[in-house]
Amino acid sequence: MELDSFDQKILHVLAEDGRISWRDLAVRIGLSFSPTLRRVRKLEQQGIIRGYTAVFDENRLLGTMGVFISVTLERQIKDALVTFEHSVASMPEVVGGYQTSGSSDYLIHAMVRDLPHYQQLLDFLTTVPGVARIQTNFATKTFVRRSAAFTG
Repeated sequence: MELDSFDQKILHVLAEDGRISWRDLAVRIGLSFSPTLRRVRKLEQQGIIRGYTAVFDENRLLGTMGVFISVTLERQIKDALVTFEHSVASMPEVVGGYQTSGSSDYLIHAMVRDLPHYQQLLDFLTTVPGVARIQTNFATKTFVRRSAAFTG
């Protein structure tokens, strides 16, 4: 799908400020209100804009220690995958979960307050049926973290 310069500007502005008023958005992209709103609705209907969300300070809510946990399952059958994904998705510490290729089956990104909090997370993961191996890396520094943005 081709996006013209106004659509690209809309995506850039909304990526920066999803709470901007439609009138302010129109001013920022240099188009009048009605055409701007039509374009936003079209981008929503086409699924390019899937929704609007708040960005929380996960350090204040969950903890300041970022952990990346690689998990290998005993078997990669559908039931085991679904069970694992549902179990992990229920954990409030988890801020990202990815099925991966390579030496492990999943990569989990979580935030914890301290080592005892991490141990609680680890204790839970070891109770999930089908988990064969867990390996953790602690983030020592975050140098970039952002939502996906249109780079057109």
